[in-house]
Amino acid sequence: MASLNVSLSFFFATCTLCEVARRASKALLPAGTYVSFSREALGAAQLAACCLELRVLVELGPWAGGFGPDLLLTLVFLLFVVHGVTFDGASANPTVALQEFLMAEASLPSTLLKVVAQVLGAQAACALTQRCWTWELSELHMLQSLMSVHCSSTLHTSVLQGALVEGACTFFFHLSLLRLQHSLRVYRVPALALLVTVMAYTAGPYTSAFFNPALAASVTFHCSGNTLLEYTHVYCLGPVAGMILAVLLHQGHLPRLFQRNLFYRQKTKYRTPRGKLSRGAVDTQMSTKE
Repeated sequence: MASLNVSLSFFFATCTLCEVARRASKALLPAGTYVSFSREALGAAQLAACCLELRVLVELGPWAGGFGPDLLLTLVFLLFVVHGVTFDGASANPTVALQEFLMAEASLPSTLLKVVAQVLGAQAACALTQRCWTWELSELHMLQSLMSVHCSSTLHTSVLQGALVEGACTFFFHLSLLRLQHSLRVYRVPALALLVTVMAYTAGPYTSAFFNPALAASVTFHCSGNTLLEYTHVYCLGPVAGMILAVLLHQGHLPRLFQRNLFYRQKTKYRTPRGKLSRGAVDTQMSTKE
């Protein structure tokens, strides 16, 4: 229980510090810099730090702390609810930034800046979290600090199947994101958190269900077991392909690349009435023909 309390304190401290930094940067930085860089970097840092700590509970908790899957899945749901509430509109995910670009909702420079911010934020969070583990505040942190030097890959299946799993998770996530984008946040945030929890339960044993290239790069790209190219196929190309399929299914086309709808027939704004013509209209047409 002491290890769980330390992890809960870590989650609380991480979210609190990121929220303070988020509000400070929003007040001090220009709006464009905050939206395109600072907000995304802080969101990615918060997400990566919490996911790294959660991974410790998942890998070491069942045998070192006696934690069951019900507790761990509850933590996943609660953490993503907190992320959805505190991110202030940040995606902290390169595939979401690319989706906004393909939907013609963001420019190319803004998209590239967001991706760079997300990668830097996740990498910084990884370094700081590993530093926190060296303090050995709990038994789990002590064990993780010893194991982090020789971390193992999170890919527990073939490269092809892993890419399909990550692509499928990304597809369902982005399709839900597109369907719920105009919903109230009080409904959207729990729905997306529940979806993430379900996918973490079903796809976690195969790829850890990242469906976030920046998060995967900070957690597992440096671990032994697979090459960088294999990691890229699974955790970058798979999610990008899943995102593109979700946009195509939802929109019928990619607005940034072409306007023609490939899947859905565009309905005309005005419809021709199909009712019977009145007697006066018939006489008018007859006289016109004569």
